Order: sequence, then structure tokens, then C-alpha cells
Amino acid sequence: MKRILLATAASVMVAGIAQAEDVKIGVIFGFTGPLESITPGMAAGAEMAMKEATDSGSFMDGSTVTPVRADSTCVDATAATAAAERLVTAEGVKAIIGGDCSGVTSAILQNVSRPNGVVQVSPSATSPGLSQVEDDGLFFRTAPSDARQGQVMADIMTERGVKSAAVTYTNNDYGNGLANSFAEAFKAQGGEITIQAAHDDGKADYSAEIGALSSAGGDILVVAGYVDQGGRGIVQGALDTGAFDTFYFPDGMYGQSLLDTFGGDLDGSYGDLPSAEGENANTFRELATAAGFDGTSTYTGESYDAAALVLLAMQAAKSTNATEYKTHMFDVANAPGEPIMPGELDKALKLIADGQDIDYVGATNVEFVEPGESRGTFREYDITDGAFETVGFR
Repeated sequence: MKRILLATAASVMVAGIAQAEDVKIGVIFGFTGPLESITPGMAAGAEMAMKEATDSGSFMDGSTVTPVRADSTCVDATAATAAAERLVTAEGVKAIIGGDCSGVTSAILQNVSRPNGVVQVSPSATSPGLSQVEDDGLFFRTAPSDARQGQVMADIMTERGVKSAAVTYTNNDYGNGLANSFAEAFKAQGGEITIQAAHDDGKADYSAEIGALSSAGGDILVVAGYVDQGGRGIVQGALDTGAFDTFYFPDGMYGQSLLDTFGGDLDGSYGDLPSAEGENANTFRELATAAGFDGTSTYTGESYDAAALVLLAMQAAKSTNATEYKTHMFDVANAPGEPIMPGELDKALKLIADGQDIDYVGATNVEFVEPGESRGTFREYDITDGAFETVGFR
């Protein structure tokens, strides 16, 4: 009898231990390519949420979360697809945080996430086209669509008295979608688009593009490009030739490397990027500083929120199976429920385990709208004395 009881106790202990697991989450960003200067911060944001959940001991009966990185390149859909496929088939990830750029994000979704039934959350893919894609309920994004950013850009420029604008955009889904969104909104407010022209990344010489932009003229040059690629080349050419001295920089052009390259030559220019305000945003930045990265860098907060929402949805579903937890993404992101701020994942996980509702506010004031994306808040900034200066939020 004693032997039977011991065996039974041992089996119960094993069963209890088996409930906890190591949950792998893919983190696929452009660690090489046109956004390579900002993606380390994005990855750090996502991984901070994963560490927070692991350290809490409250996630999925004491399960741990392990990030697995992969390089999307931002621009090479074939390479991004292969990298994501490795995450799913070789690493066995239960979700994908990424991609970063819209084109590779779409490629990963259609070629990997949907066929394998994996939830994918992008913190930075902003193409309006992603709002209409077939996704089987698996795709979400914590960044707002460029349909909204284009309107914000038009509002800012109109309020500043800009009457005409030349537009150059990187020749991909992101650039084209943002340029079209802005142009439509700006013209609706009486503004003139003197030229709307694509540029390719990776070129050594942008003199032809600069010539066309200069001939068209305008009060300002809108550069809907990438800070570490063609966008920077366009700015260099415009400054060297004197074609333009005032620029508008949306999210893809925001980064310290822009200031490191041009410094005070950009004084008087301005732009916007998704970025929250409030106590929660300040708290996130403090947590990021303590973790060793810049929480004001582009899409770091959105990356933290993307990973946090996946983990909270898993907790709500009591499962890491995407078919089960994808239906809880809206539940944990939106009211009603106890508001959850950055650094409060332990609190949130315990509330969910107790059967209570939460409303994840996070670093960026997340509120999901259909089909599964954040409406978002945008930070308006000036470049003054070679530095970014926040002037307001929209």
C-alpha cells in the first residue's frame, strides 16, 4: 500500500511539473537592412515583456518565455519568409512578434503564419493594405495604420502654413501606402502635391531623384523613407544641392542616426511618429532605461505591448495554441476590466488566473479596433539644435 501511495504522489508531482513549459516566441525584425539602427530597441522592448512574465512566476502555471530572434531584413520577402519558417518549424515558436516593415510582414503572414496557424503581431507594419488582408484572425498590430498617419501629417503641415509639398517615398508597400494617404488628406485640405515620386533603397547616387524633386519644388520635402537607407540618401542629396532645407519626417525616418548624420543641418524640420503620452508612457521609458535601452526610440513601446498582449491572451485561454488564444486578444486589450500599465504583467496574469477582466493599456494606450489594430497616438516633434523636441501629441 505504501509503495502504491508513493507512486501516486510521484505521478501527481510529475503531472504538476508538466503543466509548466518553456514557451518560445519569435522576434523577427530587420536586424540588417534599412531599419537596423532602431530594431535592437524594438527587440529589447518585446523581450522585456517576456522576461517580466517569466520573472513573475504567474504565467501559465509557472511557464517560462524564451525569445527567439530572426532577421527579416525589412526588405527581402524571401529571406523573411525563410527566417519565419525556421522560427515555426525548427524552433516551435507559439507566436511571432514582427515583422517590422509592411512588405515582409505581409509575406510572413501569408507564407508562414496562416499556413501554420500562428498568431503574428507586428509593432511597426503600418501599410493601410494590411487592414484588408485575409488573416484567419491571426494577425494583429499595435502600430496604427498609415491611413491615420497620413491624416495626421496633413493636419500638422496645414496648421503650420504649408501650402505645397514634394513627396518622395521608398518604393514598397509602406512608402506607397503612406504617400498616398498623406497626399489624399493634404489635397483635401487645399494643399498642393508638386510631385509624388518613389525612390529605391540601396543606391549610391540619388542625383536623378533630387533633380526631379527640385524641379517640382514645394514648401517642404516629405521623406517617407527609411532612416538608414534611401531616405537618408535623399536628404543628403537635397542638402548638398540646396534643393530643400526643410523636411517632414514620418516614422520610418525617426532615429538617432538621422541626427548623428546631419545634426543641425536639419534644424527647422519636423515630423511625427506613433508614441504615447501619459504616466504609462513615462513608466515604460523608465523601465526601458533600467533594462538598458532607449524607451523613446521608435516602436519600442509598441513592441513591448505586442509581446505582452500575446502572453496575456495565452493566459486568458489557458493555452499556447493559437486557435484558442487568438480569440482572447481583443478581450485583454480592451475595456472593460482592470487597467494594466507597463510593469504590471504579474498583476494582470494573476487577475486573469482569478477569472477577472483586464484592460491592457500598456506603453502605448492600446485599444484594438477592427480588424485587430491599434488606433494609436502620434507624437509631433521638431528638430531644434540638432535634437528631437516633442511639441505635442495627436
